[in-house]
Amino acid sequence: MVKVKIKTAILNALLISSMVTMPAFANEPDTNWPQWRGPLANGVSLTGNPPITWSETENIRWKVSIPGRGHSTPVVWDDRVVLTTAIPVGNQLDPIYSDAPGAHDNVPVTQKHQYAVMAVSRRDGSCLWQRIVKEVLPHEGGHYTASLASHSPVTDGERIYAFFGSRGLYCLTWDGAILWTVELGQLKSKHGHGEGASPVLFNDTIVVNSDHEGASFIVAIDKHSGRQRWKVARDEVTSWATPIVVPNGEKSQVVVSGTDRVRGYDLDTGDVIWECGGLSANIIASPVSSNGIVYVGSSYETRALMAIRIEGASGDITDTDQVLWNRFQATPYVPSPLLYKGSLYVLRHYQGILSRVVAETGDEPTGPFRLGGIGNVYASPVAVSDRIYITDLDGATIVISASNEPDVLAFNRLRDRFSASAAISGSDLFLRGMRYLYCIGSPD
Repeated sequence: MVKVKIKTAILNALLISSMVTMPAFANEPDTNWPQWRGPLANGVSLTGNPPITWSETENIRWKVSIPGRGHSTPVVWDDRVVLTTAIPVGNQLDPIYSDAPGAHDNVPVTQKHQYAVMAVSRRDGSCLWQRIVKEVLPHEGGHYTASLASHSPVTDGERIYAFFGSRGLYCLTWDGAILWTVELGQLKSKHGHGEGASPVLFNDTIVVNSDHEGASFIVAIDKHSGRQRWKVARDEVTSWATPIVVPNGEKSQVVVSGTDRVRGYDLDTGDVIWECGGLSANIIASPVSSNGIVYVGSSYETRALMAIRIEGASGDITDTDQVLWNRFQATPYVPSPLLYKGSLYVLRHYQGILSRVVAETGDEPTGPFRLGGIGNVYASPVAVSDRIYITDLDGATIVISASNEPDVLAFNRLRDRFSASAAISGSDLFLRGMRYLYCIGSPD
């Protein structure tokens, strides 16, 4: 059951003021990075121009230590950078805080953690505020590559919406006051690997997908009040894919990848509009979309990448003409595909191999390309100014040209480990590591 706790006095005042303030980020120009994967939810910045080269001593505007650990991507709005983290309570750190792989995939957690939202100054990285929203002993640990704060926050420039999975969804003011809390219940992840799907915000609605080893569901929450708009059960097991919202005429759709089906839901009602089979288990990569076409993929026991036209899609569209193409190699697993200038860029994250797939046809006319010096990649790639940035776990970022035959433009390395996806805003690139948050840009 969804439970809501509301700070009524603060909320009533802000509900009145919200009637004359700006709309949600879906209608904002691409000058901010308001959610995981950016303003278009495909990893692209249309207006940014960050540096191509950097090191620990070059093009670092600032570098600040972040307490605890989190793989969530920072979000950027105007002069503020917001991120989430999970901070262990006590002096003895659990093995999950070791950078080295453990003897097993899963690492137990025996300490209480403080789940916190932080805002830092974009100008100099100074901490503006840190709000602990919950302190609790986690009911399960996670994969050694995971974190207890892997869900990325989202903002509309007025409020911050931070999701910590089993620990709840929180709405905070721009100054860090908690307005409301929604408790979605305790989730049980497959093999105890942990949680990670991020919320999506579109206009006045927040959508959270909770696929786990219990009663899976997708839920829509009113962003002003925290009240439930609809909740729909899902016949799915654990997944880590973040939903996307795709406008389709007057009816926007929520598209969610899952083990059994990728589905399109009516954003207003939660009704399933269409569904399509063909993906694998362990869904991690999130869909991307452009011009009414949705691209979904997976790479566990089944490799799949397909393009689906949502206009006219209804019911079960498996093996129908709504599926424009599908392919069974060069498919995404952990990093989500990048959709940029008519191409899908897909990583084989263990091997450091990149494929460029033509979005219109599904063809791979050139490549695949081996990325020298790049190892395990968990962060999803980003693109800006005809460049693609790919960051690996060991601190290396390769910058390549977005061309038919990609050229290596730069190879950069930092002394940290990176699983969080990058954020771009203006002339700055933000990289959140295991220990530090970096603002990469030309010094003032």
